[in-house]
Amino acid sequence: MSKVNIFTRGFFKENAVFVMLLGLCPALGTTTSAINGLAMGLATTFVLIMSNIVVSLIKSQIPDKVRIPAYIVVIASFVTVVELTMKAYLPELFAVLGLFIPLIVVNCLILGRAEAFASKNNVFDSILDGLGMGLGFAMALTILGAVREVLGSGSIFDIPLYEGDGALVFVLAPGAFIALGYLIAILNKLTKKTA
Repeated sequence: MSKVNIFTRGFFKENAVFVMLLGLCPALGTTTSAINGLAMGLATTFVLIMSNIVVSLIKSQIPDKVRIPAYIVVIASFVTVVELTMKAYLPELFAVLGLFIPLIVVNCLILGRAEAFASKNNVFDSILDGLGMGLGFAMALTILGAVREVLGSGSIFDIPLYEGDGALVFVLAPGAFIALGYLIAILNKLTKKTA
């Protein structure tokens, strides 16, 4: 597989949110705005890249019996770094996302990439995979957050787009499911036309 394919497949072909439906807890819970979606996506990307690097480096040292618990410890270490950094330097963002940051540890995307890719490939390819999958995840969360923010609040990245009230449902939990469903349908329609 080429380096370009390793990097780009996380954006469309194997997008965690729109195609594989992984990591839906943060996708639905944190995307009330584009800023929240972007922040959660970037935090997850950092954890994904760093855990892929470490797993790729120590893969031969981990016995098969404790492989998954060892990966979880590696992932949890980087999640702690993200949580403490965000708490110290971005307290307002942490107040919004704080509950969901520890849940990055159990994000199927990160553990799946550690198991399926980083444990079988070299460090450079693991970095490319983590970067591509992470940025694809961040893109999906940002798009979902932007759609919900535009329809629910009438703004994007806190910049007002129109006067008046939006549809409150898009700011609430049901709006996340509605917006995600429509975005998946649109993406499926577009990819079927070009395939």
